[in-house]
Amino acid sequence: MDTRWLFVGLIGLVVIERLMELVITQRNARRLRARGGFEVGQSHFGPMALMHTGLLIAAPVEVFWQQRPFVPWLGLTMLALVVGTMGLRYWAISSLGDRWTTRVFVVPEESPSVGGPYRWLRHPNYLAVIVEVAALPLVHGAWWTALLFSIANALVLRVRIKVEEEALAAHSDYFEKLGDRSRLIPR
Repeated sequence: MDTRWLFVGLIGLVVIERLMELVITQRNARRLRARGGFEVGQSHFGPMALMHTGLLIAAPVEVFWQQRPFVPWLGLTMLALVVGTMGLRYWAISSLGDRWTTRVFVVPEESPSVGGPYRWLRHPNYLAVIVEVAALPLVHGAWWTALLFSIANALVLRVRIKVEEEALAAHSDYFEKLGDRSRLIPR
């Protein structure tokens, strides 16, 4: 069996998951706007979406073009990390409820979520994204994709986290509620 096609199937499942996230985003954005919420930091969303789309294209292209082999110990370890990131991502999403979107929305005077993984981190979803961007390509040895897109992701998240934290701090008690927590690495 050519494991490269199984990898393409895995990428396809991730694409479906991302499309479901866009549906959730649209529904939640309507609800947030109905409560007086508004979007901030729109300028970074395009590059972020392009980076995520590029990752899902580049990984299988590298696997086929460079004839990357499936290395079981690496591939299965990375697959376990990808599954773990999905668990963390959906724990964060469910903890935020209708406040979660792929965009940065603020509802003035609404306190931030402090439950679920937010008990330990300010940005558990971004931790999941960091690990996933590195691990997903490595499921089938696409190490160039893992390296290049991890760097691109770091650049995008640097902007995203700054925009999000500034907006939340300006319109809520964000730092009073979450300021004692680490951004990405639990203490």
